[in-house]
Amino acid sequence: MPEAVVHVASGKVRELFALDDERLLLVASDRISTFDVVLPTEIPDKGRVLTGLSAWWFARTSHICPNHLAALREDGRSTECRRLEMLPIECVVRGYLSGSGWKDYRATGAVCGHQLRQGMRESERLPEPLFTPSTKAITGHDENIDRARALELVDAGHFDTVERYSLELYRFASEYARERGIVIADTKFEFGLDDDGNAVLADEALTPDSSRFWPLDVYEPGGPQPSFDKQFARDYCESLGWEKTAPGPNLPDDIVAGTRARYVEAFERLTGIPFDEYLYRPEVVLG
Repeated sequence: MPEAVVHVASGKVRELFALDDERLLLVASDRISTFDVVLPTEIPDKGRVLTGLSAWWFARTSHICPNHLAALREDGRSTECRRLEMLPIECVVRGYLSGSGWKDYRATGAVCGHQLRQGMRESERLPEPLFTPSTKAITGHDENIDRARALELVDAGHFDTVERYSLELYRFASEYARERGIVIADTKFEFGLDDDGNAVLADEALTPDSSRFWPLDVYEPGGPQPSFDKQFARDYCESLGWEKTAPGPNLPDDIVAGTRARYVEAFERLTGIPFDEYLYRPEVVLG
């Protein structure tokens, strides 16, 4: 790595470096977090799946909204991207009633201010996708919020723009994925502002870390679903009676292998590209 590259931040999964005044280098590690705790065991090639799949989606959704991708590096886990002023909300879109949305619905009959009909089942498809923002917690868990609370954090113009972008991105991606046997139950986007104040899609997009991917052929509402994301590792951790505080538990070899296989299968189903080909020639995802 060139000496001029300066490390500026670490996330749960990514390392961020400054290349110059206009570009950052985003490097996806193989770390995995569950319940906002980074586990001591890594998942081989996980960072490459996240990077390659994000780049693949960025290349195919630029007609919907601009994104931060500038270049994909040869290691398959590093992305050169535009510097942005990140907005302080997570832009979550839910197409199905699951996860924290299901918990909120059971408690209140609503999800982030969206009132839903009575009697809905866990994992049921929603009548229309819902934009359900959340806070970005520095420590602890993100908090689901409604529009009024979000407008305390983001101005109305930018909020309306990222809501529209998020819903359009979700509709485009979910229709595409369904044709390839994957249900995108929900997903999370992050946006930043460029120097002209325009909203730009950033971070990652439609990956097994930022989305809930279910196999369509066995989808059946009424309970939890099998998945192509880190739910496999999360379920193992929950089975231990772990209190969901650091340090997290080590993952056994079969959970590591099973998690990696699910990530790779999601990559291959969605892109139609053999993962080994991506490892050899990362730029293939941009074509």
